[in-house]
Amino acid sequence: MTQVVIVGAGPAGAALALLLGQRGISVQLVEASPTFRRTFRGEGLMPSGLDALEQMGLSALLDRIPHRALDAWEFWLNQRSLFRVAEPIEPGGKPCTLVSQTALLEALIEQARAYSGFELVQGTPVQDLLWHEQRVAGIKLSDGRELSADLVIGTDGRNSVVRQRSRLALEQQSQSFDILWFKLPDHPRFKSENVFYSILQDRDALGLFRSSEGELQVGWALRPSEAKDWQQVNWAERLAATSPDWLAEHFRQNAATLEGPILLLVVAGRCPRWSVPGLLLLGDAAHPMSPIRAQGINMALRDVLVTANHLVPLLQQGALPAAIDAALPRIQADREPEIIRVQQLQRQEAAQADLLEHSAFLRWGASQFAPFLGPLVRYSWVKRQHQLRQGVAPIQLLV
Repeated sequence: MTQVVIVGAGPAGAALALLLGQRGISVQLVEASPTFRRTFRGEGLMPSGLDALEQMGLSALLDRIPHRALDAWEFWLNQRSLFRVAEPIEPGGKPCTLVSQTALLEALIEQARAYSGFELVQGTPVQDLLWHEQRVAGIKLSDGRELSADLVIGTDGRNSVVRQRSRLALEQQSQSFDILWFKLPDHPRFKSENVFYSILQDRDALGLFRSSEGELQVGWALRPSEAKDWQQVNWAERLAATSPDWLAEHFRQNAATLEGPILLLVVAGRCPRWSVPGLLLLGDAAHPMSPIRAQGINMALRDVLVTANHLVPLLQQGALPAAIDAALPRIQADREPEIIRVQQLQRQEAAQADLLEHSAFLRWGASQFAPFLGPLVRYSWVKRQHQLRQGVAPIQLLV
């Protein structure tokens, strides 16, 4: 019997599989997709995520894959720069770093393959869970194969099949937007300085950055009122009309090569229970995060550190199922306070944007008096970012 089956080879699944394999624990990592390429994967590593990788001994891995630190955040309102914040925000700290998640996952799995107890099962989705005496005992794949295990860990994302099959409920939080995602060729402005732009023009909002692989990526906040007719919009012109002149020209010049839009439904929430006997949920499977400040990948990596602390000693000593099951609620208890707080901070950030969206007077005042209000708004924004960047409390890998 395999000691652990991990379903979902995203950041949490791949990193946890590597840690377990390094420590002599037999692990099968199951990934439904035949490749790690996705239309959209979170790329932003905050200092908390960079610290997690460093504690796993993986800092050097970043040097071997496409990545680039952000140089600044800049916020535009009605064609005026409201404020700008240089990275790193904290003196002497680490800058937010954009990384190719595809390359990161491939590198993690390449390292994991060096351990005899690791196996990747790729290209075959999970169909169901196996149960024995009211305890999860493994998984059944869509091709009929059955993988038995002492513990199944679901890291298969916000639409987790493992969560659905285990009947663990997800309590979703209301969201005021979804995202339309676009890609277009790079702009010379980003070659010397990599800035994340947040742009609000009247009630239209977009975020723009240069990915680690050298293309521009654009997220458009799709409000409920636009949900029915977004496919009929001339998006090159709509994006241009929302943007400052230099960017508007770039959208128009590259209208023929603009990729998208691709609709990304925003799901945020939390499972009241992350486990049943024999099964644990982590990352977005347990607590899908809003895309605000790229918290999904960072919280997932921090989940891995805490999970390893609890499970590695038990699995190494061949603990009985009852001892493994008793540890699972303790993992949730350790991680849940930070998840609750970070999701609260994400909602606060969204509320700030909603306030501007719904008040033409505020937008007018903030844009007209940007030279005077900008420093105050900047101070407030920076103060709100600390826990979104560093995490709520320090986490240490102890095993």
